[in-house]
Amino acid sequence: MIVSFLSVLPGSLFGVRVLHFSTPRVPATIVAISFSSTPPRRGQKRALISLSNKRDLAFLGHGLQGLGYTIVSTGGTASALEEAGIPVTKVEEITHFPEMLDGRVKTLHPSIHGGILARRDYSHHMDALSNHDIGTFDVVVVNLYPFYEKVTGTISIAFEDGVENIDIGGPTLIRAAAKNHKDVLVVVDHDDYPTVLDFLKGKQDNQEFRKKLAWKAFQHVASYDSAVSEWLWKQIEDGEKFPPSLTVPLSLKSTLRYGENPHQKAAFYADKSISLVHAGGIATAIQHHGKQTKLIFGSSQCEMSYNNFLDADAAWNCVSEFKSPTCVIVKHTNPCGVASRQDILEAYRLAVKADPVSAFGGIVAFNTTIDEDLAKELREFRSPIDGTTRMFYEIVVAPQYTEKGLEILRGKSKALRILEAKKTGQGLLSLRQVGGGWLAQESDDLTPENIKFSIMSERVPEDAELHDAEFAWLCVKHVKSNAIVIAKDNCMLGMGSGQPNRLESLRIAFRKAGEAAKGAALASDAFFPFAWNDAVEEACKNGIGVIAQPGGSIKDGDAVECCNKYGVSLLFTNVRHFRH
Repeated sequence: MIVSFLSVLPGSLFGVRVLHFSTPRVPATIVAISFSSTPPRRGQKRALISLSNKRDLAFLGHGLQGLGYTIVSTGGTASALEEAGIPVTKVEEITHFPEMLDGRVKTLHPSIHGGILARRDYSHHMDALSNHDIGTFDVVVVNLYPFYEKVTGTISIAFEDGVENIDIGGPTLIRAAAKNHKDVLVVVDHDDYPTVLDFLKGKQDNQEFRKKLAWKAFQHVASYDSAVSEWLWKQIEDGEKFPPSLTVPLSLKSTLRYGENPHQKAAFYADKSISLVHAGGIATAIQHHGKQTKLIFGSSQCEMSYNNFLDADAAWNCVSEFKSPTCVIVKHTNPCGVASRQDILEAYRLAVKADPVSAFGGIVAFNTTIDEDLAKELREFRSPIDGTTRMFYEIVVAPQYTEKGLEILRGKSKALRILEAKKTGQGLLSLRQVGGGWLAQESDDLTPENIKFSIMSERVPEDAELHDAEFAWLCVKHVKSNAIVIAKDNCMLGMGSGQPNRLESLRIAFRKAGEAAKGAALASDAFFPFAWNDAVEEACKNGIGVIAQPGGSIKDGDAVECCNKYGVSLLFTNVRHFRH
């Protein structure tokens, strides 16, 4: 079918629009659609409002009406304004064309977009509007179909329903108004309504204010489009894990006191990717305690620092992987104490005992509810070093708190950050920045239950030793490379981290473990390149009972022979856990 605009019936430019429909086999048909409208007056102030989320609409409508604006609106927004007693001109009275295709086409029309995009300082633009009896718009207020909310809701929706919730006209209006922000004020956030009304009341223009709203508008559409893109990619049956292009929508959650160091400015952004909506983690944690100060533009500065977020994330990711009641204490993103016990109070004490010097001022995390008894222990427990100094922590993280437990912890320190977090999801995409680009990889979700511990030595480990090896292996996964962990009876005894050579990390771990290392399990995040007169033999001489390592070195045979000589069990996991 060919559709062409023929003419407007004589008598009124805004009376009747005549459409001509023709096909090669069907005679032409004339259809007349009648609208009543008057041409826009020169200098008339007009605002276009089209909202999916109608929060504070009445406030905005009354404010614009009081400032002398004629309000043009669509469908449900127009009805809501009328119900609030605010006069409205409906879009179809401007376009002389009905809403069609189940609402897909409402504002996509020259009478709307011409009035938004025309530059007031270009005489030929204004002449074109005049020739076609098109009025200008001074304010455009739009928000979009709730696509993000629909596709991330608890109830899954069909692909067709997801597609129907992709807004077309809204982003087009927003982009048009934002492009012409010098003449058109674009508003996408209901929180901006009071500020916008105050701006419109003023006599002086402020282009910086207009630019800021334009930036916000383009960012709003960009975030919306990124959600659509991410969702659609996941609907493709043969879609790769890593799409050809990737947009990560970040939203400012708080400004921070500083970055890793006081001379570095910093902020914390929440990742609004669809895949992370129900993924849990520190970014979505609830902060129950710790001063917060309101800052400009609605963001907040909280007591959480840049380093606090890194350490809390490391502690929470580690403790969340243990099935038994567990306490993890972290310092500078490395677990310095880990212990699992049915009695969580005992687990906490053992975790501190592993390295009380490092634990002081660290982050303590639990995978169980913090009740009154545990809160009291956290508040009153004394350092094992002198028996008198109360242990001090920057942050406590747990999945839940009892009311009494929370009350007690709040009394420990005004500076103590108390976080309630949900377990971090698995199968997520891990991103890390390098100069000029980003590295993307799957998250390291493998636990001892997912891998096979192959016995390579003559000596077969006892069940308790195998369990110790599995515990040590889960701990070493969260220690920075080169990483060595010594553990026994569900308790970390010592760890060495971040050394350029594995031998030095091993020596640090033994120094911390002391005599308790005899008969314990040792886990290495990667293979030992050498055995004789190196790390493997040194571990054997120090009385270790079982060693767990990935294997894969060309000198694996030396490691087997060395362990056989000293009667030590050797396990290969065939899984490496590098952490840089």
